[in-house]
Amino acid sequence: MRRLQWENFTALAPQMSGEQRRAASIAGIAHALHDGYTDLVYIMLPLWQTEFALSYAALGLLRSVLVGAMAALQIPAGFAAERFGGAAILAIGTALAGLGFVFAGASAGFATLLVALLICGIGSSTQHPIASAMVARAFAGPRSLKALGTYNFTGDLGKMTLPATLSLMLLVMAWRPALAILGGIGLVVALVIFIAAPRFEHGEIVHPQGDMPAAPERERPRYAFPVLVAIGVIDTATRMAFLLFLPFVLRNKGASEQTIGLALTLVFTGGAAGKLACTFIGARIGAVGTVWLTEGSTAVAILALFPLPLKAALLVLPLLGVALNGTSSVLYGSVPELVPPQWRSRALSVFYTGVIGSGAVAPILFGRVGDLLGVWHALTLVAAFVLLTLPLSALLRGALARG
Repeated sequence: MRRLQWENFTALAPQMSGEQRRAASIAGIAHALHDGYTDLVYIMLPLWQTEFALSYAALGLLRSVLVGAMAALQIPAGFAAERFGGAAILAIGTALAGLGFVFAGASAGFATLLVALLICGIGSSTQHPIASAMVARAFAGPRSLKALGTYNFTGDLGKMTLPATLSLMLLVMAWRPALAILGGIGLVVALVIFIAAPRFEHGEIVHPQGDMPAAPERERPRYAFPVLVAIGVIDTATRMAFLLFLPFVLRNKGASEQTIGLALTLVFTGGAAGKLACTFIGARIGAVGTVWLTEGSTAVAILALFPLPLKAALLVLPLLGVALNGTSSVLYGSVPELVPPQWRSRALSVFYTGVIGSGAVAPILFGRVGDLLGVWHALTLVAAFVLLTLPLSALLRGALARG
């Protein structure tokens, strides 16, 4: 497995041009930072609940405002990039995301915290459509799927490192200065993006020497892309709902804030490994088979947390992370298979709008269920909900290549 993981990073390198290296690096850095920012919120939820006396529904609203702004502005961010340039819009968005956390560190109550997370969400809306389009334009042919898969993996690097960093910072300082410092990192990265990101003309694809054009596209059923989006919506909603409740499940088992931070890091580490592993699993058994494997495992692992003591639950979390996040690799990577090349950038924007939008709505809905029925009943519904992906994925047999 280690050899395969290394090959995933190195297979693209030998024939990459300078523009491709810059595109892959800038897109990966942006993805890691923005995904790390959005997942910092999970560590903060118990602290905000204590300080501001918030219900589960209110906590879900905080998360949903951030993710909702990200979802609603995905397509407008793509259009803005076409007009003003992807590098400039991505840099501005990264700066706004950083400022959002600086303001969150200075918040005096629920309302100001809500505004701060809204600013962060507006800024983060630029990352997925622009960074993924940057990678899609820089690479062509069969290597584009591997490039997008590697880009997808870098988001999990941010999910691992930034929450872990915040957990360590909370050992030596209060949460307000910790958030302000992490927000300041976004301002520095924004400057790097503005200076170093490659400038592509709209629709331009960079072919390294010796790279062959992509093979002609075969016909796909018209329903295939909407079905793929629906699977992504359910997969993301399940992930966001589970992560909303996980800190409270662990706290009920006696976990401290530092242990909760460790637990989230374990989930995200497993998720990163899952995205890499599912790249190769999908090549062997196909996207549909991978969805059945990962989503079925997700439901089983969530239910397995119920009777376990804290230490045993922590051991399960990396495995749960593998299943919870692994599905997204085959979903993102399947988008280019289901749409013509000239529509791929906009199809990626639509796909990200759908999945991130579901991530915005899910915490509110499941948070309300948690208020009414309790955390354990809500998690049972989450485990059942993820199984809806199985019959939907069966509709894609024949539309997606097996490997």
